Amino acid sequence: MNFERYIARRIGTSEGGSFSSLIVKISIAAIALSMMVMIITTNVITGFKNQISEKVFSFWGHIHITDGRSGDSFELVPIYRDQLLIDTLLNIERITYVRPRKITDYDNQPIAETTNGGIDHVESFTIVPGIVADKTQFEGLLLKGLDRGYNQERIQSFIKDGAFITFSDSIPSRDMMVSQYTADRMNFTVGQKVNVSFLLDGDIIPRQFNISGIYKTGLEEYDRRFALVDMEMLQEVLGWTKEEVSGLEVFVEDLDDLSLINDYIFFELLPPNNYSETVQDKFNQIFEWLELQNINERVIIILMVLVALINMVTALLIFVLERTNMIGILKSLGATNWTVRKIFMYNASEIIIKGVLIGNLLAIVLCLIQKYTGILKLREADYYLSEVPIEFNITSMVLINVGTVIVVVLFMLIPSLIVSQITPVKTIQFK
Repeated sequence: MNFERYIARRIGTSEGGSFSSLIVKISIAAIALSMMVMIITTNVITGFKNQISEKVFSFWGHIHITDGRSGDSFELVPIYRDQLLIDTLLNIERITYVRPRKITDYDNQPIAETTNGGIDHVESFTIVPGIVADKTQFEGLLLKGLDRGYNQERIQSFIKDGAFITFSDSIPSRDMMVSQYTADRMNFTVGQKVNVSFLLDGDIIPRQFNISGIYKTGLEEYDRRFALVDMEMLQEVLGWTKEEVSGLEVFVEDLDDLSLINDYIFFELLPPNNYSETVQDKFNQIFEWLELQNINERVIIILMVLVALINMVTALLIFVLERTNMIGILKSLGATNWTVRKIFMYNASEIIIKGVLIGNLLAIVLCLIQKYTGILKLREADYYLSEVPIEFNITSMVLINVGTVIVVVLFMLIPSLIVSQITPVKTIQFK
């Protein structure tokens, strides 16, 4: 058996009810608490980022192609629904592309980048402002028209009552989905008939819709403003042909490719009057807020690692000082400073491993409880989610475990240097 490990194990089993035993328990608890907080933090923040991003992408897609004059104001400027362009987009698989050099990058040589995937599908949309009214009140909304190829699975989880729009083969559907926010304000119910007025070129164009369903995304900015209808109905109101739409929503296979594919589409495929941008850029407030969570995550992890370091450094110093006589005896028997230091390093490593394992177990149990019960609630208007989200980020969990163990063990070398200052003569005099 390894000599240093044998001595370390004997020390651990002989502490009993000593002061060192209490310090060991406190150190294990501190490391376990730090690990638990770090793992829960990374899983919660991963849940926030993924679930909120998924809500935005489900409602808007990944890349928008619109007329360059429409901007973010949803002006009624149509683009031509070019089937050749759509087929070209759908045929994009894995591409290697050199982005055009920016003015600020004149010193840098452009680098070829390769995507992980391509484009999954493309959908058309049309957005028209209207006034929804009943006998006593009215509400201004943006009606978003969806085409028949719309992937209904994306919105199924948001439907709180009723059903999605039923498209007709012969005539435009008069079904409308309103948000829970609008339904509560206007006292709308599923199956109710509502009147919508469109103001176009000074003329009021009335249409009657049937509320087929009520949805709630939790993104209040969207829930307050949008209702969903058949795109063909809006095209009829506007006098547009079926090939004229407000824009195209492009869905990519891998979100890491979003920026590169967007640049490729804009610079290589679109006509001069069209414009493309990622939804992250179009609605950057939400995504900037999500990016701030990465800073919170880093701060919490750094603080928790510092807590673990301080506790372990303190614990190791106490172990060394309490075992001064033993160190003197071992040195008088020929043990080197490194041999003695390894004894305490083994002792400290055992504490670290126990703390890490306990912390992981507690974190995983608590995360599973929250994931399947949703016991911790949130105010959806502020956080876009009704409960604390949990998504296990295995990569981050592994990195946190490995990184914490390595950092703490390396820092243990510093207090163990005090061993070299202890001499057999001094320990005998001290005794």
